[in-house]
Amino acid sequence: MSGEYRSRVERKQAAKQTKQKKAKTKRGRSWLKTIAIAILLMMVLGAIGGIATFAYFVKDAPPLDEAKIKDPLSSVLYDMNGKQVAELGGYKRTYISYKDVPKVLEDAVLATEDARFYEHHGIDIVRLAGAVLANIKEGFGAEGGSTITQQVVKMTFLSSKKTLERKAQEAWLALQLEQKYSKHEILEMYLNKIYYSDGIYGVARAAEYYFGKTDLKKLTLPEAALLAGMPQSPNRYNPYDHPEAAKKRRDTVLSLMVKHGFISQEEAEKAKQVPIQSMLTKRKKSQNDVPYDAFIDEVIKEVTDKANVNVFEDGLKIYTTLDQNVQTYVEKLLNSDKYFTNKKDLQSGIAVVDTKTGAIRALGGGRHRDNIEFGFNYAIQPVGQPGSTIKPILDYGPAIEYLKWSTAHILVDEPYTYSDGTPIRNAGGKYAGPVTLRKALTWSYNIPALKTYQAVGKERAREFANRLGMGFDEVYEPYAIGGVSRYVSVLQMAGAYTAFGNNGVYTKPYAVTKIVFPDGTEMDLQPKPKRVMHDYTAYMITDVLKSVIRSGTGQLANVPGLELAGKTGTTNYGKDGAKFGLDRDDVPDSWIVGYTPNYTAAIWVGFSKRSSTAKLDKYEQKIPKYLLRDIMSHIDDGSGEFKQPDSVVKLPIKKGTNPPKLAGKYTPESEITYELFVRGTEPTETANDVPEELPAVKGLTAVYDQAANAISVSWSYDEQTDETIFEVRVKDGQGQTNTITTKDRSITISNPTPGWTYTIAVYAKDGERMSKPAIASVHVPGGEDQTPAPQQPGDDSQGSGGQNGGTDQGNSGNNGNENGQGNNNEQNGGASGGQENGNSGGANQNNGQTDGTNNQGTNSSGQTNGTNNQGTNNSSQTNGTNGGTGANSGTPPVSPPLKNGSGAGLGTRP
Repeated sequence: MSGEYRSRVERKQAAKQTKQKKAKTKRGRSWLKTIAIAILLMMVLGAIGGIATFAYFVKDAPPLDEAKIKDPLSSVLYDMNGKQVAELGGYKRTYISYKDVPKVLEDAVLATEDARFYEHHGIDIVRLAGAVLANIKEGFGAEGGSTITQQVVKMTFLSSKKTLERKAQEAWLALQLEQKYSKHEILEMYLNKIYYSDGIYGVARAAEYYFGKTDLKKLTLPEAALLAGMPQSPNRYNPYDHPEAAKKRRDTVLSLMVKHGFISQEEAEKAKQVPIQSMLTKRKKSQNDVPYDAFIDEVIKEVTDKANVNVFEDGLKIYTTLDQNVQTYVEKLLNSDKYFTNKKDLQSGIAVVDTKTGAIRALGGGRHRDNIEFGFNYAIQPVGQPGSTIKPILDYGPAIEYLKWSTAHILVDEPYTYSDGTPIRNAGGKYAGPVTLRKALTWSYNIPALKTYQAVGKERAREFANRLGMGFDEVYEPYAIGGVSRYVSVLQMAGAYTAFGNNGVYTKPYAVTKIVFPDGTEMDLQPKPKRVMHDYTAYMITDVLKSVIRSGTGQLANVPGLELAGKTGTTNYGKDGAKFGLDRDDVPDSWIVGYTPNYTAAIWVGFSKRSSTAKLDKYEQKIPKYLLRDIMSHIDDGSGEFKQPDSVVKLPIKKGTNPPKLAGKYTPESEITYELFVRGTEPTETANDVPEELPAVKGLTAVYDQAANAISVSWSYDEQTDETIFEVRVKDGQGQTNTITTKDRSITISNPTPGWTYTIAVYAKDGERMSKPAIASVHVPGGEDQTPAPQQPGDDSQGSGGQNGGTDQGNSGNNGNENGQGNNNEQNGGASGGQENGNSGGANQNNGQTDGTNNQGTNSSGQTNGTNNQGTNNSSQTNGTNGGTGANSGTPPVSPPLKNGSGAGLGTRP
């Protein structure tokens, strides 16, 4: 039996074990009790802490001021210097009461914003949880988490910062609002406060603006759904600007109405079939009470998108980047007839941005906007294809960034096709052959651009462009020359180019620096700068685009003394031209984007709509260049420079070399181009050029002055530079040569020896380069020579020598050489191959030889022999055929041997 023990010891042990089990059970229960108490205590403490925290947050909540609910506060805008520019609010309101709200509109709003509006007391826990689940299942934005009451509080009293403090204050004030006002009054507040884009707020004014309906009771189901959906993001769902997004949002509202039982599925489907465009009335124009409305339009968009507030009634202080001087000048240019023609529908958009910061300084939204308030803004809304202004963004920028191409990289401009076989042409239909990257971009050749895009690859090209804010989902080969399917905006292009001018750092263009809410809280709206390319890419593209402005397609925009880079672009109708009776090459758009270290400006000129007259003639295509020149001349003081980074090397390159070769020591300056290379990729091979021969001096004369007993030597030289020197070699009557170096164009030989003939050879030198000599001779009378001394000048031609007479003994050759035929193939005298004095003349009493070419001389009693010479000889006979060497009393030719003095010279003495 279990209760029996065989001994007292067993009984004790059993009792001991039973006690131990009971003790363990008691300890286990005690531990669970402790945990439960601890959890309960933590919950109590958490609740107390939460209440304390909530109390702490709401103690600074603004009072529930009824005046703010009924009378919205206007917002004040300030320029870049903190000066007030405009005040917005109050003048676009049509107030309505709850009794004016149709059931279809109320149902659409409640289904979208707060389906349990009539069941909660300002805060709806069920609604909040349901919104979380809906967003998970149906995607972000399917339902909002805040009640209509909370939204009224937020729009009226609080900032839009998503902090615990603000949410606590929002909840606290929502509870108070529900205690003080009825549901119908709160819904009325909401419907009169919400913003509907284009400066419109309040549902009554929105119905009139978009649908032309002043009686809300006449709203249709699809119209009510559109109005109910817009407040989530008014600008994004603006049906005029973004009809597809507006339709998608409207249809979401209709689905929510079905979900909450307000309409049937059949009614929803029928409403979804109504096109957005068929619902809209023509976009209205109203008196412009706001200055700089094109700029303020961007301000409103930024504030509402980033802060989700209503600038027309939230009492904000909005600090902007506006430069009133630049804005005023831009508007003046757009509205003047200085450059614009009176062609129908001709329009323009301008954006001026700070190159370093991305701050928007001015926006020109179009021409003649005086009677249009917040109409189509040609500065910030997509206007057309970018043409060739896209080439640095999609083609050459990526090629330098990823492939490290130099500006000397060779591309062949030749007949070519897209990958599908479609031909591609340059403007004008001509081809330039092998060209450098610099030249291809400077003159905007299309075929090299396409080849560059293909070398880079579409994915890298798209990635590079999107880092510059282009937002391309896909890119295709026609994009390489600007044939994009998605239009771009002027501001977008200006922003992209700032990165090239800012060392590769991009900041999305912005118009608002910060906003200050009525409660004093501030919100910084400045975007963060991002490095989007290497500094070498930015600098090398900039250097090439400076060539565009200085010597390429953008020359008309050049401002002397201003470091300006830029790119031009035009578009063609292509096959779409036939729709309007136009040729495929007719131009609807003309662009230029230019930048200095201080400012970037993008300018578009085109048409507000396509028609048979919507084509730009040759002059009208130049208008953007004239506008850029005027704007930059007015706003930029020329300070700053594009500094070459260490990652870039600038080198002299021999033109036409492929791959590029360094210019050699003797490469002519006209054959040298200076190009940029990514450090580490620069060429090492040098072009093997020989020294270029300098032009010879002209007008060499040597005249003996008996009174001064000196020989005066002079010449002229048209090619003289700071580096030019002249080497003068004087050979005397005994064959000795003395060399004189000078920068002057004359020398004097003092105290010459009577009876000697002096031969003077003058060379021009520039470093290692040297000209052929010009030669002249002069005889000094006296000594044993009784013959009058001739004075023989040289002429302006290359070569020298002329006749310096003495006692010529013609026709009496010595050793067969004195009366012989000269055979010398070198130029300007002397014997080729070391044959200085042979075969070059007739008899010479002084056993000397004077050789020359192309000289004009006068000889009283001697003989004149030269190449192509004309001379007069009073008492001797001249028989020179094409530059012979006569029998003269003189000295042997100077060293080095003179060239091209050949022919026969025969002279007789009376």
